[in-house]
Formats: sequence, C-alpha cells, structure tokens
Amino acid sequence: MVGKVDDFMRFHEIALSVRGQRQQLLASNIANADTPNYKARDIDFGAVMNAALHKNGNQDAATLIKTTATHLDSKNGSGVATQYRNNDQANVDGNTVDMDVERNQFAENSLRYEASLTILNMQIRNMLSAIQGQ
Repeated sequence: MVGKVDDFMRFHEIALSVRGQRQQLLASNIANADTPNYKARDIDFGAVMNAALHKNGNQDAATLIKTTATHLDSKNGSGVATQYRNNDQANVDGNTVDMDVERNQFAENSLRYEASLTILNMQIRNMLSAIQGQ
C-alpha cells in the first residue's frame, strides 16, 4: 500500500515539475515573440513522462543519459530535454514563435497543471480522512 502511494506521489511530483518547466519555456516563447531569430522551444511532456515510468535504477527520470563526455548538457539546466518547435512558416525576421499556438499550449499546460494539483489534493484528503477514521 505504501509503495503505491509513494509511486502515485512520485509520478505527480515529476509531472508537476515538468509542467512547471514547460510553463516557463512557453512563457519565454511568448515574451520573445518579437525577438529576431528567436526559435520557439518546448518540452515533449509525453516522452519525459514515459522515461519517468520506465526509468533505470536510481537515475532521475527527468535527466538525459550521457553516453560520452563529449555530449552537451541541456541548455535550460533542468535536465529536461527541450526541443525546437516545428512551425509551418517562419517570420521574415527568423522568429518561429506562433502566438496562437503558444497561447493555446500555455493555457492547456496551465489547466493540466491545475488538474494534477487537484487530483493530488483529493488523494491527500482521502488519505487523511482514512487515517482519522471519518
């Protein structure tokens, strides 16, 4: 029972952490919408969570595996791999930020972050209720 609760909490801890980092990247994209040659970045949430579910040993699920010393660290310093967003059409100044896409992704990520917090709070309330015998 304790193992399941621990796995549940760890999953949501990783999910909230990745969602928070993704929110920062999306906000950065929006803030740099008028910056020449800025390339929009994002995190592949599904890939990071898949890695978290299938992690090996004691390695943190949100870190990249370096197979050689010549590999570079991730640019955001968080260990989560960021990717450049593919868009159909870049601006004349080389900026790849599409404000409609960024706003939609920002809103969706916010909703999913709040949903994870709500689920986590409900689980903790249920555990407290069971402990107190209510």
